[in-house]
Parts: sequence; structure tokens; C-alpha cells
Amino acid sequence: MKDLTNKSVWFITGSQHLYGPKVLEQVANNSEEIVAGFNQSNDVCVPIVCKETVKSPEEILSVCQQANNDENCLGVVLWMHTFSPAKMWISGLKQLNKPFVHLHTQFSEALPWESIDMNYMNLNQSAHGDREFGFIGTRLGLDRRVIVGHWQKESVRKQLDHWCRAAIGWHESHTLRVARFGDNMRQVAVTEGNKVSAQIEFGFEVHAYGLGELTEVVNQVEDSAINALLEEYRATYRIAPEIFETPEQLEILKNEARLELGMETFLQERGCMAFVNTFENLTGLTNLPGLATQRLMEKGYGYGGEGDWKTAALTRIIKTMGQGLPGGTSFMEDYTYNLTGEGQVLGAHMLEVCPTIAADKPSIEIHRHTIGKTDDVARAIFSAKAGPALVATLIDLGNRYRLLVNEIDTVTPPSELPNLPVAHALWEPQPNLEVSAAAWIHAGGAHHSVYTQNVTLDMLEDFAEFAGIELVVIDKNTTIRDFKTALKHNSLFYRFNSGI
Repeated sequence: MKDLTNKSVWFITGSQHLYGPKVLEQVANNSEEIVAGFNQSNDVCVPIVCKETVKSPEEILSVCQQANNDENCLGVVLWMHTFSPAKMWISGLKQLNKPFVHLHTQFSEALPWESIDMNYMNLNQSAHGDREFGFIGTRLGLDRRVIVGHWQKESVRKQLDHWCRAAIGWHESHTLRVARFGDNMRQVAVTEGNKVSAQIEFGFEVHAYGLGELTEVVNQVEDSAINALLEEYRATYRIAPEIFETPEQLEILKNEARLELGMETFLQERGCMAFVNTFENLTGLTNLPGLATQRLMEKGYGYGGEGDWKTAALTRIIKTMGQGLPGGTSFMEDYTYNLTGEGQVLGAHMLEVCPTIAADKPSIEIHRHTIGKTDDVARAIFSAKAGPALVATLIDLGNRYRLLVNEIDTVTPPSELPNLPVAHALWEPQPNLEVSAAAWIHAGGAHHSVYTQNVTLDMLEDFAEFAGIELVVIDKNTTIRDFKTALKHNSLFYRFNSGI
């Protein structure tokens, strides 16, 4: 994962010159105390930086331009301590290209009933000032999150943290490069898409590289590095002793270590934090990377199978949002169903599921891979940890993008799966499989998705708003009739919004 210690979110307080220097000094002091409270609590994942109080159109425009030009500024928190006439904000908000969140709070939680006077009222009129500011955001048609409540409350800080994490994902999206090794799986529709429109919409770049280029780097990996990585495998996972004792099996494991080291070197040298490959195009490689891909995802790289660069990018973006939180994120595929009861989905892939979602220490095993190039391949095997999760997919509809999310509940398989040679997750989709699967299909959802245990729906909602794309959610309240109607209404909105 990238080090975010040099990234920050700016805290900008609005006021006006009308109140005089003493009031403005108090406004500045209160703002600094709020920011110090956020930073000292460790509830917010990035540092908050307190900027000077803005009191005029010129100051507002200047600080917005500064935020735009500071590559370490992820976004801004805007709060009106006093009244701040919103016409002053028009030029600045029209030029601001960083995400912003409107914090609707006030410095003191409770009113001092016996001492309250007009001086107190004039100083502490966020109820007044934030509503004025809220109007101009709506008048300008700006999508934003509004967080309401006292700044010392955990619920407020949690909402702010979630917004900051979405801003981290948005920043990552604009610096991300995806490496394509080979093309998309032949004849598959949903993994295709317009890479130019994706770069315009989300900022990430998608670059193709020949397998010969990758093979050359893989073949240069030194035996000493491979042996060191094998010891890391031994310390990290459960591995049967016979794998190290049988020359043929040991060579297979070495091949996987060589692939991991070579692929990571290749990606690092090109600044890529996500990649794709396909089992139909492996010329020069020993096999479809299994453990190697799982390990790279475990280190934070995004991945998409069969050339699915949209899912690879989304996997990486969501991983950055969830860093430091319990649980993990993985590339996933709805593989097969259990149609008893309310229905369950057994998610997996041919080889590539990330160990960050594992319930227990994964085991490394060697099994035959029978799709495409037939080889014995090492892979980590485990079941996903039980608990709430999300599956999300990014869909290219031709004229726009849709982010589709299903809230799910991961469960422990009712029995061992001794003959299933891949990592997997078993989940119960909300509201049930019948409605969930039908809604997913009506929305055009892909068979590939990003499975996440630590990123919330709020974070994905904010990300979708930053991008200006449609968010569609399948949850416990979903009905097919209402869902289809919502899709039709959304289609009209986005058509009109982009111009006919």
C-alpha cells in the first residue's frame, strides 16, 4: 500500500468581515480546536489541516485554487462557523476540483441557557450559516456529503473518516496505472470497455504490455530471491512438508515465487498498481499465475481475471479505501449457487482470490489447472471470514458508467470442501438470492466483482458522487418492481444530465 502520511484533508471555515477582529479570532481558535480534536482522536485516517478562515470571495477563490494545485490535498471540509454569505462562494466552488464535504456542526454541543446572549448567537450560528452555504451548493448542482452533528461525536468522526477514505480512493483512481498482460478473454462482453472514456471519467490509465516483456523480467529473477521468498511462504502459510521434499512439487512452488517476484518488479518499474491477464494468452510463462497473483493482491495490487481491467482498477481503488481497517478486499466471481433456503452464492475464481479475506491461515497446495494452459499450479486455499460484506462491479454502459453494489452476509460453509482446490467465499445476498440475482442481471452486472469486508456503502456512494456516475444498490429493501423502475428513472436522469 502507498504511504498516505504526506496526504491530508484541508479544513476551511467560512465567516465574513462583518463580525470584527475579536469574533474572527475566536472563530479561528475554535476551528483549530476542532481540527486538533479530529487529529488527536485517531478516528480519521488522514491528517486534517486547518486553513485560515475565509471571509471574502477573493480569499475563498484563493484557497480553492491552492487546494486544486496541491497534489497532497485529498479534498476539503467546509464549515460555516458564523454566517458566510454564499454568493462569496460561487467562484471558488465553481473552480474547486477536489472533493468537498459539508460539515454541519457547531463548536459548542449544548446551549448555555442562562448566559446565552446575542453575542453568543452571532458567533455560534452554524445553523444559519450552513443553510445559506447549503443553498449555493444545491444551486450550483454540486453533489456532496453533508455530515450533521457535534464534531466530538464518534458518529460524526466515523462519517468524516468514511468520506476521507472515499477521497483516498478518488486520489488513487487519478494516479493509478493498470497493466494488461494479453488481451481480454475472447468473445466475452462485460470485461470489455472504452479505456479512453474510463480515463476521462476516473483518471486511471490502462496500458498493454507484451508477454515477452514480462517473461524476460520473470526469467531474470535470481535463485537467492526465490529461496528467500520460499522461506516467507513457509512462515506465512500452512504448507505440507512433501511440497518441499518432492523435487517436482518444489519446482512448481519455485515457479510461482519466480512469477511473483518478476511480476512485482515489472509492475513497480512501470508504476502500475493493478494488472490483468488471461488464461488464453500465456506464451512464455510457465503457467497462469496462481499464488503469485494472490500474493500481489495481498500486498495491495488490484487484479482482474480474463483481462478485466475495470475490475482490476476497482479492486485497487477499494483496497486503498480500506487500508488499516479490519478485513480485506479481493477480486471475486459469482461461481455457483446453493439454491436451498433463501439461496447462497459460492464465490471463487480459477486461482485468484486474495488472502486478506481469509477466515484462517491459508494453506498452499498444488493442484491441476485445467482451463486454458493445463499445468499443476500452486495456490492459497481458504474460506472467507464470516460477516457482512459488499460485492461491487463497475459497468460500462456505452454512454456512461454504473457502479452496482450488493450488500451480502458471508457465512461459514456448512461442511468442509475437501475437493474444491481454490479459495472461496460463501455468502447470502440481500434480500435473498432470487431478488438479488434478478436485480444484478437487470442492472447489467458483471460476473466479476470486487468483494470487500471493510469498505462501506457510504464510501462507495461518495466515490460514485466524486466521479459523477450512477450508483445502484441491492439491499434488504430491494424489490424487483421498484428496482426496474429506479433503473429507468436513472437512465433518464443521466441522459438529461449529460445533454441530449
